[in-house]
Amino acid sequence: MLIVAPAFLAGIVAVQRSAALDGLVAAAGLGLVVALGLRLASRRGWGQERPAARWSGLALVALAALAAGVGWAAWRAELRLADELAGTLEGVELQVRGRVAGLPRASGPGWRFEFEIEPAVPGVPRNVQLAWRPERADPRSDAGAALAMPRPGERWQFTVRLWRPHGFVNPSGFDYEAWLLERGVRATGSVRGPGQLLDGGAETLMQHVHRLRATVRERMLAALPEGRQRGLLVALAVGDQQGIEAAQWEVFRRTGVAHLVSISGLHVALVALFCGGLAGAAWRRLPALALRVPVQRTRALAGLGGATAYALLAGMGVPVLRAWLMLLVGALVLFAGRRIAPSRVLAIALLVVLAVDPWAVLSAGFWLSFGAVAVILAVLGGRVVPLAGWRGALRVQLALSFALVPLLLAQFQSVPLLSPLANLIAVPLVSFIVTPLVLLAIPWPGPLLLPADLAAGLMMDFLTPLAALEFAVIERAAPPTWLFGGALAAVAMLLLPRASPGRLAAPALLAGLLFWQPARPEEGGFRVWVLDVGQGLAVHVQTHAHDLLYDTGPPFGNSNDAGERVILPWLRAIGVRRLDRLVLSHPDSDHIGGAASLLAAMPADSVLAGQARDLREREDWSVQLGQGRVPADCVGAPAWTRDGVLFEILHPSPARGASSVAPDTGENAHDNDASCVLRVTGAAGALLLPGDIGAAAEQELIRRQPPAGLSAVVVVSAHHGSRSSSSPAFVDATLPEHVIHSAGSRNSFGHPHPDVWARWSGAGARNWRTDAQGAILVEFAASSEEGVLVSAERETRVRYWHGR
Repeated sequence: MLIVAPAFLAGIVAVQRSAALDGLVAAAGLGLVVALGLRLASRRGWGQERPAARWSGLALVALAALAAGVGWAAWRAELRLADELAGTLEGVELQVRGRVAGLPRASGPGWRFEFEIEPAVPGVPRNVQLAWRPERADPRSDAGAALAMPRPGERWQFTVRLWRPHGFVNPSGFDYEAWLLERGVRATGSVRGPGQLLDGGAETLMQHVHRLRATVRERMLAALPEGRQRGLLVALAVGDQQGIEAAQWEVFRRTGVAHLVSISGLHVALVALFCGGLAGAAWRRLPALALRVPVQRTRALAGLGGATAYALLAGMGVPVLRAWLMLLVGALVLFAGRRIAPSRVLAIALLVVLAVDPWAVLSAGFWLSFGAVAVILAVLGGRVVPLAGWRGALRVQLALSFALVPLLLAQFQSVPLLSPLANLIAVPLVSFIVTPLVLLAIPWPGPLLLPADLAAGLMMDFLTPLAALEFAVIERAAPPTWLFGGALAAVAMLLLPRASPGRLAAPALLAGLLFWQPARPEEGGFRVWVLDVGQGLAVHVQTHAHDLLYDTGPPFGNSNDAGERVILPWLRAIGVRRLDRLVLSHPDSDHIGGAASLLAAMPADSVLAGQARDLREREDWSVQLGQGRVPADCVGAPAWTRDGVLFEILHPSPARGASSVAPDTGENAHDNDASCVLRVTGAAGALLLPGDIGAAAEQELIRRQPPAGLSAVVVVSAHHGSRSSSSPAFVDATLPEHVIHSAGSRNSFGHPHPDVWARWSGAGARNWRTDAQGAILVEFAASSEEGVLVSAERETRVRYWHGR
């Protein structure tokens, strides 16, 4: 089992990193048959205890498990991908009926929820995710009240427009399409017009459960209208985290206690221990029953029952399901009365989790949860005198904080240094006070929620100052595969007994992990990443020792933006901790939407902005910049050089800048023609970033610049490829080899416009677009002989689910 489980895991991982599924099932089946046949043929050698025969037998078992993992994951993936939206139905208005699944989430002025379509519609997947912004009265109310959030289990008839799953694809970024695939959501879309509430019908168990979860959430929120931590308490009760604010998540991240507010293995195990302990104590007082059924089996059964109820109340989401399956395996082994090594129980749980959910390996929680259990077993197992009490708990906590460093750096590029101290207080507080009070308050939400809110508030009062410390978190670049593997080997060696050979060399490998930095461009060269941020723009320019960001992308609703979701994770992943300069082309929201969250988390030595007067008048900007600093206007800004690379602001001119502010007639009423136009020139050529300028500003640039002043090897198209920009004269003046269009998938503006695409193509440039190809990387070499290389993230990191 200790060989089968890792090999099966390796097969699953291989499939989830594959670009296509073609032939994988057949190849895996053939490999499994061959490996099993060879294993049966070698059984005679196994019985003779010859080392060579034994090792060959183990290798064949591992090969068979590997083939089984590949075949199982590929088969499951083919089944799930087959439930797809027909291409002819994309964007077409369809009338569907079905039930609201799970807990709906507030999304701006409307809601977002999963919808199970029933009866089935040909060409439409069963599970879809819908966004709804209703503008009518609630059909459930006779008084014509405003429409309330749909409730789980309700049957509705909607007119919808559906699309195949599509998300941003950036290096080291969150893969939204994989996240939807794991949850079985095979299309996303929006509700068009009013919906019709239908009569209820037969509901499944999970639909009843989700309705109960919604009721519990509503009662808890009503019982704590002014509760400081009511979002956290609801998350611990029913797994709904939408009430936890972004500032709280940042505190949890910097102190390493995020696992305490996400229902996972810790919470499910605590409920199981509590229920099993109560049942065991009661069972001992009933000798007649204790003689028939041992107390140990009673505890296992009661613990499993309590954990199952809690897992259902939490929605039986993917992380909770993993934790419940691990507990199920352990409970069944214990209930069967068999003595099995804990390592084998962990291996069986791993196999069960992977069999149920082959996409679990795409989640950081999978690796952290199984890694944490493995570390605990390594610390506590194999000892003559078992560790117990506070000394054992402290040793386990320190070992976890240390051993999970490689995984944390690989997944999140940060390690909370104060995690042992924070968890020393937060774990017992949440485990033995907050969570029990919350669970006991589910049937009686009134009096018990007040002390739970008080205890959670005391925890936040302790954690917030810790998170504010500058040294609370160490951030490093995401390590390469070879270094990550070496760090895992180092952790394994350090967990061995003290006299084990090679143990003293392990710290050197870990030091390499902490001090490694990715290679940067040589002097005179630079790299450019046009990030995939949807309908907006964010361009990262990196020289040998400096980093510049041009624009920060759009906001995503009221609580998220490109700065938080795309730019910051990317900069942290490549080891950028400070920006030399932030350039904001103009104040339109699709260009500055992520600036506030970016500056709140990462310092910039200077900020240069188009129409800077508008930004100076915004209160949130004065708070983010601090110390009385204001963004400087790019009008008349002098050129600057960084590491042999020249940066020039070509537009607007001082004469135009004095009268470039348009009347305020709406959110995006700023003058696009007053955008900062930045030209970056290195040894291999130039990059031109024209912002949102239109044809008039392009003509002005042509008049003011010398013949070679606008030439560029790469141009990021003005205004996302709008028809109002990229005039024929501007195309002829720049004559690039490559043009990049940063636009959102299926955007309502039609960017990039087909005429603009054809115009650049006719001039000899190759067109690239972020919506279809993901983030675009441009590498300007340090010498003109090596030239420029352009690549797209969706083409270099292909996954079988992309575009499906």
